[in-house]
Amino acid sequence: MRVTLALPRELGQSEVSRWRALQEADAAFDNPFLSPEFTLTVGELRDDVRVAVLYDGSDIVGFFPFERHPMGIGKPVAAGLTDAQGLVHVKDYEIDPRRLIKGCGLSVYEFDHLVSGQPLLGAHHERHASPIIDLRDGWERYTESLLRNSGKTYKSTLAKSRKLQREAGAMRHDYATTDLAPLRTLLGWKTDQYRRTGRTDRFAHKWIVELVERLLATQTESFAGVLDMIYVDEKPVAGHFGLRTRTTLAGWFPAYDTQFAKYSPGLIHHLAMAERAAESGIEIIDMGRGQKEYKDKLKNGDFEVAEGRVARIGAAAGVHWVMRVPVRKTRATVMANPLLLRTADRALKTYGRLRTVLQG
Repeated sequence: MRVTLALPRELGQSEVSRWRALQEADAAFDNPFLSPEFTLTVGELRDDVRVAVLYDGSDIVGFFPFERHPMGIGKPVAAGLTDAQGLVHVKDYEIDPRRLIKGCGLSVYEFDHLVSGQPLLGAHHERHASPIIDLRDGWERYTESLLRNSGKTYKSTLAKSRKLQREAGAMRHDYATTDLAPLRTLLGWKTDQYRRTGRTDRFAHKWIVELVERLLATQTESFAGVLDMIYVDEKPVAGHFGLRTRTTLAGWFPAYDTQFAKYSPGLIHHLAMAERAAESGIEIIDMGRGQKEYKDKLKNGDFEVAEGRVARIGAAAGVHWVMRVPVRKTRATVMANPLLLRTADRALKTYGRLRTVLQG
């Protein structure tokens, strides 16, 4: 195996086409975060993005997109934002992970959403469920599974949808729009949510706003930004921005107007979105790793992603271990314990409320 490094913009059309062909040849890579378009777009906005092109002789056998940080620390492209990470490569091709990161000039590669079946995956890495809405058997079969497993939630959501329309007006669903105005409304809701819940506001970073806008403008058969909103009496109520391949929609940024909170607009919207997605050919909605009540209510399956690192022996890897691994293990302990998780969530929301008051 031979490794060459390139900036995303240096990849030729033949290389991008090969990347896309490898991705579409294996269902394990059917996620838009692994698509060449995602890395190319992030690479337009960040100068730390690289792509390792893997060769066997003269044949390209894989692509490994990553960010290169100081001390030879490697991270996934748009680290902290993506719900699917890893290489796209020829199926069953043997790749030595440490030889790969050496060829990339890295001491460590860390990840938190590594997709299954990766050569980077080791037995010691932590596995996590990534809830999905599986639509491969069609919309009707999915709703039948909801009635069996979350019947109370499904029926109450439909009832709240009817009540919302009785009390506020007729509902309209705008699926896969490319209009910037509703996107900016959605991002405003998301910023409010981050602040309200004590989280860091991702959209305080201009490059992330620009990234989302550029991805919305990217519309091809194999990759696109997908924005959809529901309106009541022509007022925006709830929406979502995500990315899709031909058959997988990756959940990314859902949000709603809190003045409609009593109607559960997020659940109303997700059901409407799933139905329209199924009609458009989407087979999987990947809601992403993380324990959220709405995911538990809507899912009918799970994928698996892994968290951990691949490291070469050296001082940089040792420093990275001291700085990152204990923190990651502590976080994993909190996430795995419902009591600790609820306590941490309440603390963050209290902090969010105080921060809002002080900033106001």
